[in-house]
Amino acid sequence: MCGRYTLTSPLEALSDLFGISERPNLAASYNIAPTQMVATIRIDNDGSRQFSRLIWGLVPSWAKEVAKSGPLINARGETVDSKPSFRDAFRKRRCLIPADGFYEWKREKPGAPKQPYRITLAEEGLFAFAGIWERWEYPKAMESVVPALETCAIVTTLAAPSIGHIHHRMPVILDDADHATWLTASLDESLALIRPYEGGLAAHTVSTRVNAVRNDDAELLIPITTGEIFEKSRDSQPDGSQFDLF
Repeated sequence: MCGRYTLTSPLEALSDLFGISERPNLAASYNIAPTQMVATIRIDNDGSRQFSRLIWGLVPSWAKEVAKSGPLINARGETVDSKPSFRDAFRKRRCLIPADGFYEWKREKPGAPKQPYRITLAEEGLFAFAGIWERWEYPKAMESVVPALETCAIVTTLAAPSIGHIHHRMPVILDDADHATWLTASLDESLALIRPYEGGLAAHTVSTRVNAVRNDDAELLIPITTGEIFEKSRDSQPDGSQFDLF
């Protein structure tokens, strides 16, 4: 799963990697959390890439009201094409969610508090999560004030073998060359991209200050122990079949 992540890369990096012309006022974020507005890249009506801010926590278009608890922040890759909450968004509204790291928690020993880890690419730098987005229309009486609510979710899959000891799920990280495929290709081609990340990953423990959403500063990234580098691996996947966030 993915419940917190970071986006601290400069705007030039976003423009270069994602091919967008906008210059959004985007501050570094060290502890991005559900229900916040997050940066996304999606396809505009004219077929060009567009920078958009969406709320992290997908609201299906058919929902009668906005749920007050349990936002749909992750969509299981195994069922994203069939689960009613996500099916239509996956088929018609896929997006890229820029990030340069994400957090995961592990209980190191029974009874101990969970230890947060920050996970990045081995070479660090900017990448994209596979995302889906949705548009929910407010009741007619509110249309003149707030016409629509646009939300998103991060697609998840089994963890890469190198980080399976931290958590058995991970967000789908797309290779740079696969961005266009995720945004515009057929369903089968997009489904093929839902897989554990095959490149190198790095992970290190960080302060439990990250547990509190109000903490959003560069100190959250500082390793509290020696970092571990996990190289590309093709070992057996951990069994995550029993896990279903939603």
